[in-house]
Formats: sequence, C-alpha cells, structure tokens
Amino acid sequence: MPVPEFVTALRGHVGTAPLWLSGVSVVVRDDDGRVLLTRRVDNGKWAVVSGILEPGEEPGPAALREIREETGVDAELVRITSVDVTDPVTYPNGDVAQYLDVCFLARYVGGEAAVSDDENHDVAWFSPESLPDDLTPSSRLRLDKALQDVPEAWFRR
Repeated sequence: MPVPEFVTALRGHVGTAPLWLSGVSVVVRDDDGRVLLTRRVDNGKWAVVSGILEPGEEPGPAALREIREETGVDAELVRITSVDVTDPVTYPNGDVAQYLDVCFLARYVGGEAAVSDDENHDVAWFSPESLPDDLTPSSRLRLDKALQDVPEAWFRR
C-alpha cells in the first residue's frame, strides 16, 4: 500500500499541507556486502527501502515489514545507523511531508529480491563501490552512515 490509510484520512482534512510523519529506512546487505535498492515509481530514482510507520507501530518491525513488502526479501536487523529529519518532500500529487527517519542496517537472510508492491519499478543488489548515479540524496546519506562502523557518524548530517 503506497499511502497508509491514516495518512489518506489526514489528507482529507489538511489537503496537501505539510505533514510531519515518522518513517523508517533500511540498508539491507547480503553476505557479499552488496546493498539492496529499489527504483521508486514516484521519482524514478534508486533508493534504500523505506516507509511510513503505522500508528502505534514500532520502528524495528516496521522496517522488516517494509523490506518484505517492497522486495520480497527476509532480513534481520543489525543496528540503528541514523536518526534524521528529512528535508520537506513534495510528491507529484502536491502532498508535502517531512519525516523523522530511523534508519537500520539489516542482514539478508532469505527470499528472492523482486518487485513486490506498486511503489517500485525495480529491485536490485549493488556493490557499495558501484551504486547507481540516480540514487536519491537521502539514500546516499543513509548508505554513507550505515556502511560506516563509526558510531559518532550515525547521528550527524
């Protein structure tokens, strides 16, 4: 589901006005060190797995849910790698949102990577040294932080 029902209901009241939302993103790595990316329908760019938390949903289970929903892959969470506030995002329909994003590093444990929802055109594994040029800036930031083993880097822009 691209837009959670609670966001659709909120939009019925506030129109396209900015919403402050909680989100999760996940850098999924396999045993070869590759990262799993999705090519988004809304902007055509490659991105790490991400999504909006449902009301009352914990970030960890939400991250695992998003991985499964978007890619068909099973993973286990390794650690939180960053907590960031995104720049405001204006979607093609005019909706504006800004996110408090909790990003995780996860380890691939099974499943075949494939498009599993209507939010993405493609799903693929990439070497960190060969990331696509059309990667979203927020995903580049999340990847940079997640692939560092320096805790003080995880929580700064």
